[in-house]
Amino acid sequence: MNPITYIATEGPIGLYVRNFCERNRIPYTTSYHTNYPEFISAFTKLPAKWFYPFMRFMHKHAKSILVTTESSRKHLEGHGFKNLVVWNRAVDTELFDPKKRTDIFDEYEHPIWINVGRVSPEKNIEAFLNLPLEGTKVIVGDGPAFSKLSKKYPDVVWTGAKRGEELAQHFASASYFVFPSLTDTFGVVMLEAMASGLPVAAYPVTGPIDVIQDGKNGYMSKDLLEACDKVDGNLTLNPRKYVEEHHTADAFCDIFVDTLVKI
Repeated sequence: MNPITYIATEGPIGLYVRNFCERNRIPYTTSYHTNYPEFISAFTKLPAKWFYPFMRFMHKHAKSILVTTESSRKHLEGHGFKNLVVWNRAVDTELFDPKKRTDIFDEYEHPIWINVGRVSPEKNIEAFLNLPLEGTKVIVGDGPAFSKLSKKYPDVVWTGAKRGEELAQHFASASYFVFPSLTDTFGVVMLEAMASGLPVAAYPVTGPIDVIQDGKNGYMSKDLLEACDKVDGNLTLNPRKYVEEHHTADAFCDIFVDTLVKI
């Protein structure tokens, strides 16, 4: 079987492999998982456009650039990227399942509004934490802003990072998932939440607009509180069905194999 060159990151290792392939005339495929220009801008307050030249340099000779969503593809085309291929995401529906529900949140006022992920400034978590929601807010995850935010919002339940079965239980035991990020290219946690039976409330930005179908698996609004209000109590939502129909592992693997460059 021929070897396959796939570069999954724009970091030091990815840059080294890219330059090695260039020097040795080896074709390669890359992927674009994170909007790093916006990510860096959130930390430095510098304009995101300053960081796009490096990203174009990193990817411009790739035979294919795998991106997570159609909206991400259009976004990158607008910044001069070529050879973009949408590579959708899949979720483990055996691990993330409503049947994993436990009593871990029974002591708290319901509904349970949960967010899962890295606790970091670029995730815009405070937009969620500041919402006047009835019930209890839960943050599952860790990161550089954990200590500061957990002290600032003592009424929120801060669980720290969870993995595997324990993570699946936290998803399944909540009521709704809130995704306040404005910079993610996708947000796989939304699929994990949906597979666990949780409707999602989010902003209408890249990532959510590619997976949330208003009135079917969640709601989006420029006003996050409005999205949460629409999600709360809407018993017609069926988020798990959406995942089972659109985000299977087979489809995910087929796209990956079909777009790789074989030497």
